[in-house]
Amino acid sequence: MTSRWHGAARRIHMQEVGTRDGLQMEAQFVPTEDKIALIDALSATGLAKIEVTSFTSPTAIPALRDAEIVMREIRRAPGVVYTALVPNVRGAERAIESRTDELNLVMSTSETHNLANLRMTREQSFAGLVQVVRAAQAARVPVNVSLSCVFGCPMEGDVPVDGVFGWAQRFVDLGVQGLTLCDTTGMAYPTQVAAITRAARERWPGIALTLHFHNTRGMGLANVLAGIDAGADRFDTSLGGLGGCPYAPGATGNVCTEEIVHALDLMGYDTGVDLPALIAASQRLPGLIGHDVPSQIVKAGQRLDLHPVPADFDTIRERALARAA
Repeated sequence: MTSRWHGAARRIHMQEVGTRDGLQMEAQFVPTEDKIALIDALSATGLAKIEVTSFTSPTAIPALRDAEIVMREIRRAPGVVYTALVPNVRGAERAIESRTDELNLVMSTSETHNLANLRMTREQSFAGLVQVVRAAQAARVPVNVSLSCVFGCPMEGDVPVDGVFGWAQRFVDLGVQGLTLCDTTGMAYPTQVAAITRAARERWPGIALTLHFHNTRGMGLANVLAGIDAGADRFDTSLGGLGGCPYAPGATGNVCTEEIVHALDLMGYDTGVDLPALIAASQRLPGLIGHDVPSQIVKAGQRLDLHPVPADFDTIRERALARAA
């Protein structure tokens, strides 16, 4: 690892997905103006990318039915990429019309998960996404492809790496700019992450590679660190630790943005993120979604957020000194 203890700080790009991956799971609709204000606050923290919303059918994801308004009315900070999930050509057209910087496409590397989640075979998904890539290329809008269940499928078990890389190669051959390897239901473990990440970096050195982890089994941070050791420098994270998956019942959400930034900052990495501003943004969430969030940083504070001594500390100290005399 390169950190402040071993030369120049290594840059890690933090990519926020909570305003899409997180809010889409919430039962309580967050008002449009509050979504915009939250994204504007996140834009000011120094995040590299924000997945603003999803241009999916409003009946499929009612929580994000205001996608066009949100994408058009956010205040864009220089250097921040504003991306959105798009499922089909119509979604791509809506996203492009709304001035989305990048289109994020999704399909699963597991046939069972793809059928259960998207109601299509993988070949059907790929054929549809080819049309989306072509529409984006015609509009000169970059494309990232997120591959689900790379590190395991909750219905099939392990997914063969050769199969994962085969799907990735097909998208690379189409000319996409980025690939995201997704641990959709939190099945990844550090040595697996390191091996897959290292192989992907070697195979596609010119592709922007992102890792996307969930903290389902408590290994989220460990997996991020394993990915960094193997050469990854882009990570999807979710404000407050929001998110989840209907195919991982009882699971926690995505890895928490402020927890990851806090850890990486302490280790000497350069995230470029203003952590106090990020925590302040996360503290808005309970009021917006109507319940507590998983974030331990919001609950416990940063490592050196100190606490006052007990009210009777002077008395305790005097008695201790008297006993020592």
